[in-house]
Amino acid sequence: MNNKNSAVRPAVITLMAPLSGILMPIEAVPDPVFARKVVGDGASLDPTTQILLAPCAGSVLNIHSAGHALTIGAEGGLEVLLHIGIDTVQLKGAGFTPRVKAGDKVAEGQPLIEFAADEVAKKARSLLTQIVITTPELVGKMRKYGGSVLAGKDPVLTIELAAGEAGHAAQEAGAPIVSKAVVIPNSSGLHARPAATLARLARAYRCDLRLRKGDAQANLRSVSSVMGLDVRQGDKVFIVACGHDAKEAVDAILPALEKGLGEESAGAASAPASSAPAARPAASGNRDLLAGISASPGLASGRAFILSQTKSHVPEHGETPEQERRLLGEAVAAARLQLDALQDRLKLSGDAGKSEIFGAHLELLEDPDLFELAESAIAKGKSAAFSWKEAFTAHADRLAGMSNELLAARAGDLRDVGRRVLKQLLGEPDENISGIPAGSILIAEELTPSDIASLDRTKVPGCATVGGGPTSHIAILAQSFGLPLVVGLEPHALEIPAGAAIILDADKGVVGVNPPAKDLEEVRARIERAARQKREEAGAAGRPALTLDGHRIEVFANLSAAGEAAEAVKLGAEGVGLLRSEFLFLNRTEAPSEEEQTRAYQAAAAALGKERPLIIRTLDAGGDKQLPYLQLPKEENPFLGERGIRIGLAHPDILRTQARAVLRAAQAGKVRIMFPMISDIEEYRAARAIVLEEAKRLGASPIQVGIMIEVPSAAVLAELFAAEADFFSIGTNDLTQYTLAMDRGHPRLAGKADALHPSVLRLIGMVVEAARAHGKPVGVCGGLAGDPRGIPLLLGLGVTELSVSAPAVPSVKAAVRGLKLEDCRLLAKRAVSLGTAAEVRALIPAQARA
Repeated sequence: MNNKNSAVRPAVITLMAPLSGILMPIEAVPDPVFARKVVGDGASLDPTTQILLAPCAGSVLNIHSAGHALTIGAEGGLEVLLHIGIDTVQLKGAGFTPRVKAGDKVAEGQPLIEFAADEVAKKARSLLTQIVITTPELVGKMRKYGGSVLAGKDPVLTIELAAGEAGHAAQEAGAPIVSKAVVIPNSSGLHARPAATLARLARAYRCDLRLRKGDAQANLRSVSSVMGLDVRQGDKVFIVACGHDAKEAVDAILPALEKGLGEESAGAASAPASSAPAARPAASGNRDLLAGISASPGLASGRAFILSQTKSHVPEHGETPEQERRLLGEAVAAARLQLDALQDRLKLSGDAGKSEIFGAHLELLEDPDLFELAESAIAKGKSAAFSWKEAFTAHADRLAGMSNELLAARAGDLRDVGRRVLKQLLGEPDENISGIPAGSILIAEELTPSDIASLDRTKVPGCATVGGGPTSHIAILAQSFGLPLVVGLEPHALEIPAGAAIILDADKGVVGVNPPAKDLEEVRARIERAARQKREEAGAAGRPALTLDGHRIEVFANLSAAGEAAEAVKLGAEGVGLLRSEFLFLNRTEAPSEEEQTRAYQAAAAALGKERPLIIRTLDAGGDKQLPYLQLPKEENPFLGERGIRIGLAHPDILRTQARAVLRAAQAGKVRIMFPMISDIEEYRAARAIVLEEAKRLGASPIQVGIMIEVPSAAVLAELFAAEADFFSIGTNDLTQYTLAMDRGHPRLAGKADALHPSVLRLIGMVVEAARAHGKPVGVCGGLAGDPRGIPLLLGLGVTELSVSAPAVPSVKAAVRGLKLEDCRLLAKRAVSLGTAAEVRALIPAQARA
């Protein structure tokens, strides 16, 4: 039956995934009936679930007697065939249990057919399930999605009805809905990560969604299109929606956009990114001394290795459009598997945060604008390789030409993703960047994030490029790996003779070619001294940190992801003093479930073992960490509003879920829970009560409950808190800015927001004294704990635990071993009697000389 006479037809219909699994091009199905689209066009899905769900609302037009296939009549007359497996008709119904019958009306997501996957897989050629539109005359445009999908959650096809059908839909949808103006709060504008979050939000709705800035618009489902608008902090934008669920889409996306799309503001960590490209330094006039820009600090020497990019032959014309579409789909699927593997490798090696860069690459592989451009060329007879190259190059060139430095830097990510797919299409292997000779300084026109992640850093002590910028993802990766990197070199850097002696001074952003022997010897001696010290510190990292007079100081690690725990143990961490749970909450559109949190915390606890403590800080949102799924009010001064524990108390369901996850994870290790931004005793008591209630409901043993000391009121009332809390952890970064009333990210005041200010030191002393009186431990997890000038002062004030970034653990332990506690106490006593941070800093080297 064909419902072509429906009175009203929608302009756009989105079909949701009927099963969880991996989407494949219909052309790749090993059955010519489907691959050649004899039945119709659509998609194929390799399933991981066993209950077929309705991809949209409609009625069951027919169901095959073998129970393996049925057709749904959707709104507007569209007919959708759902066919489970290849040659499954021969099973004559064995393994299939229909849940509906012909004539039934079904809702989107309603179960249609249950099947025994193991039984069917043994007897059928394949479990590939086809979603096919059998009324092609109604289809004006079809958008196909790729990658992993969840049943009922992710789209597989979006159908734009033919012009005649769309006319009816326009009457139903009415005029486009335009949101109110949104002033973008993101310090770096709508770069890759928030653009990707917008795209994910938009894909949940069926209407057409655009972002408008001035006279320009971007497809809200396209990461590259949104980035191409060059939306900066403070810009006004509008959401424009057209379709039957337009209002719902705007209502959901607007507050998320207003709150920064779950992105942690860069302002608290560093000055906002420049909107203008970093200027290339003036040429030195000396061809043996090349000027560039420091992207990752450090000093290195070695022999020049020039990485030349080979130009591949890309055939312009291809086979049939169907064959080329299949090839493109297969290449994208292969590239996705590579990126998944790269992400997993970074997570396993303790670089979970950096793996997000390649998560953004995966988002680019779902970009509808890229595929639309490629599809347009394929339809004209061009090859998949040619069409894909033209599409990603056009988008990358547009980004590279922007005045916004951060967005221009993302052109490299787009080229990286594009080349990865292109190599699959051309059958070319990856360049063996890991095969570079040991002791090489890698010099290239351009490097990609994939290149940096693939480098053998034991062989390549430093890199330099002609292209790139200090805010690029290669810079971020290089910094995380401790790899010296200079970018923006003079173009004749590529003419350096292979094997030439190189000094790469990434602190100054210069590269010396064939330097005098004495300079080379001096640099090598400096590098060797630093390397020897690092080796000695690493070799002793497993030993306790004992002062010269025999006092033990515990050295813990601060982690931003559960996957970093194993690496922290290797580096000598005696526990985790701060696990920032925000990694589970940020850059997503819904809060993590109890199960997801439990698995993450259990993984961290298991990596630490039963004896090493794991202190999990509850969600520290608000202020510089906005979450789109929490309806936080817009505040004039968010750092003095709802943030830290106040968010948990205002949204107790979030806090209770997290408390349950932590309590369940405590079975795997020595787990403790800690509340952020506590300012008065009532906040602590209310939060602790929630933990105790959830422990009782779970029948779980109680765990230690502590607080962060980050605001002056908590420090002043430390004696009161010490009577009830199990431990303290002092966050010196926030304590400093709240005590001095100076934003540590302010471009003019950041230098004065100094944790060595006597007022901050006095507050730390008060906290330690109060804790000591009640026999409670005190740690410091802020930046001062890893500052060589701050360590003796903290020990002198009575701090017994230092929690620092994992890579800093060996050096902090070494610093402790070089101190006498009695000397530290005398130093601290003098420091708190001074009046300025400058006087304290001047005191430290004087004390060292004594």
